[in-house]
Amino acid sequence: MATSDRPSARLSQPAGKWVLVTTVLGSSMALLDSTVVNVALPSLGRSFGAGIAGLQWTVDAYMLTLASFLLLGGSLGDRYGRRRIFVIGVWWFTLASLLCAAAPSLHVLVAARGLQGVGGALLMPGALSLIQSSIHRDDRGRAIGAWSGLSGVAAAVGPLLGGWLVGSVGWRFIFLLNLPLGAAVLVAARHVPESRDPSQRGRRDLLGAALAVVGLGAISYALISAGGAGETAAGAVTGLVGVSLLVAFVFVERRSAEPMLPLDLFRSREFCVANLITFCAYAALGGTFFFLVIYLQVVAGYPPILAGLSLLPISIVMLLLSSWIGGLAARAGPRRLLAGGCFVAAVGMVLLGRLGAAPTLLRDVLPPMIVVAVGISFVAIPVTVAVLAAADPVRAGAASGVNNAVARAAGLLAVAALPLLTGLTGHDYAGALATSFPRAMWICAGLLVVSALLAWTLIRDSELRIDRPAT
Repeated sequence: MATSDRPSARLSQPAGKWVLVTTVLGSSMALLDSTVVNVALPSLGRSFGAGIAGLQWTVDAYMLTLASFLLLGGSLGDRYGRRRIFVIGVWWFTLASLLCAAAPSLHVLVAARGLQGVGGALLMPGALSLIQSSIHRDDRGRAIGAWSGLSGVAAAVGPLLGGWLVGSVGWRFIFLLNLPLGAAVLVAARHVPESRDPSQRGRRDLLGAALAVVGLGAISYALISAGGAGETAAGAVTGLVGVSLLVAFVFVERRSAEPMLPLDLFRSREFCVANLITFCAYAALGGTFFFLVIYLQVVAGYPPILAGLSLLPISIVMLLLSSWIGGLAARAGPRRLLAGGCFVAAVGMVLLGRLGAAPTLLRDVLPPMIVVAVGISFVAIPVTVAVLAAADPVRAGAASGVNNAVARAAGLLAVAALPLLTGLTGHDYAGALATSFPRAMWICAGLLVVSALLAWTLIRDSELRIDRPAT
């Protein structure tokens, strides 16, 4: 049971409002960063003379540490204080953002992005934990809804704001944007009560976290470097080392008294399938985000703000539909929604693959992106419902954390693998984009078709009763 230094607050009280403001602003930092950086990739690539591998590492360094430490960040909050770890995460993320903005070289930028991911892994799990532990249970649903909606606004604004900043004052300002946000969060967090879980007494799973980050990092390195001259042998050895470390990670988690990844959750077939669907769908979405904004700027000649505008339908459609789809999934079950959503999103990605060299935004880009957005909306919410329903209610936090980490790891590996699979390598990648982009969209569509088949054949609504009692 969680304990706090003060009684739970109502949303109508100042204490409740401070909790909501703190969690919304903190989540907005991470959400803004995840969208604006993609828009800035061509610009920062030109600034450092980077090839496609440099752009991949700019995205993947952040995703690597975020995916690897996300579960550990949640458990640290439970053990040492959710507000404390959240505030440390905000400080860490803000200072790493300042280092990104001042980076004199691509290597420094990539290292700073990795540090940003650690900060994100500390602050992101804390947002919902603070609401859960600090807000009165009668207001908790409204607080979570408000947090989700307001954070969604930040995700929607991110691509446009990032595109405007890149086009007007330069890519470094997308990282400086986090400084005033971070300062505001730190001021608001002073009014948030501390809470922790007194049952968390075991040792932290630091070995598991280290194996995860090095294993995923080695595999990412192998995939990204495979296109370089003379890198085949070294990449193969590094990839084998990465796979071996992830196997060791599973053994460590199985033997750990306080595992970062609770393997017993995977005894449920529905939980396994839902996470596999998550992996395929979010790999497709991460690959699309990476390729589309680069293609529109490098091949189609779009300014950064218009490239950012192309991502807007995802955030807006999910924001509008999330509540309705969540209720529908809880009532009707997620199977049909997942299968249909994956198929619709796959159609949208096939349409994106037909853009050509001179697409217009309103006629050629936004319609297929709206199709993708509608499809993904019918995936993101029902798959969360499936994951939570497949786990024991008392393990809901752990189940949600695992699913979130799977989604991040999927984006990481997609950005590492898709350029290699589509022939997009080297410094002079502009010419290859015309052929690699449609190939990437077909691969992403294929991943979504696989997800649809998994949902249709292996998800059983009868096993996912949302209202089943806790045991």
